[in-house]
Amino acid sequence: MQTELEGLEEFILFTIGRTPVTLGGVIAGALVILVAFVVAWVAAQGLRRVRARARYGSAALYIVEKLVTYGVVIIGLVAGLSTVGLDFSSLAIFAGAVGVGVGLGLQGVVKEFVSGLVLIFDRVVNIGDYVELEGGQRGQVQEIGPRATRIRNNDNIDIIVPNSHLIEGTLVNWTLHGATRRIHIPFSVAYGADKEKVRDAVLAAARALPFAMPESEAHKSQVWLVGFGDSALNFELLVWPDLNAAKRPNAMLAAYTWAIDDALRAASIEIPYPQQDLRIRSLFGHEGEGALEALGLKTPSAQQPAEAPQATVNDAAEDVVRPLPDPEPEPDPEARQETAPSALAGQP
Repeated sequence: MQTELEGLEEFILFTIGRTPVTLGGVIAGALVILVAFVVAWVAAQGLRRVRARARYGSAALYIVEKLVTYGVVIIGLVAGLSTVGLDFSSLAIFAGAVGVGVGLGLQGVVKEFVSGLVLIFDRVVNIGDYVELEGGQRGQVQEIGPRATRIRNNDNIDIIVPNSHLIEGTLVNWTLHGATRRIHIPFSVAYGADKEKVRDAVLAAARALPFAMPESEAHKSQVWLVGFGDSALNFELLVWPDLNAAKRPNAMLAAYTWAIDDALRAASIEIPYPQQDLRIRSLFGHEGEGALEALGLKTPSAQQPAEAPQATVNDAAEDVVRPLPDPEPEPDPEARQETAPSALAGQP
């Protein structure tokens, strides 16, 4: 047996420069690299379990997990290649090999790997954050890998995004700072509706939803009249839901829309249908009201004095004059991890 091992060690496969590469050295080097990968996998699994149980410092543990994994793999590769017989004392050969590899197509892999390290250490995007990509896709960050970041949307579908896209493109992080976001919910009512009645009914419905945040001077629910449509007055409901509701934008929008419809129906406020009005300007020498009387569609009556319009509450005007808040201080990462749950899979 010992003779066979000595034969493997002496069997030369090829020569790199003046260094012979033997079959025994290749087998030993492969075993070293395999052991390094196994150790890296075991360490990653252990740190992942610790991170799942930890209430604080999850972001820091994720960085430690990646550093340990990458470090063990790199050390194993260097040790395995040294066992094979490659001499790393000459950096020229190593740098030349790396340069050739990058020139042959590894520059993309290196770019994504470096971008992943930037994402991990920059701390602008963390595991558990709810983000929105340039294409409109939204989801929770599940993993920042060496090549791509895995984002899971509310339909439990994983979106794989190259790390460089998150570095170079525009990314909206819905849960980076603060505990709530202001959401705009559009709706319309028919012309002639009492704006004050619309406002009171819609605000009452919005405040009754279970995920509505307690209101304050800075976070106040409002109703704005934003435009005049072809057959309707266009409004927007502005609300401040809690952070969990902000992570479910589609379900949240549907919940507010449902509540607004119930409130308008209960208040007997008409929701408009597309329509066109036909006005007769001239008929048999009569115009306007006279033409309607000539057709027998309107009976002449004494004009009633118009009532003076009552003053209404204009939420948009109040919001314009409200002073802007001071910039928020950088939050404590550990406290932020407690307020942002890391589980979102399977929620609508």
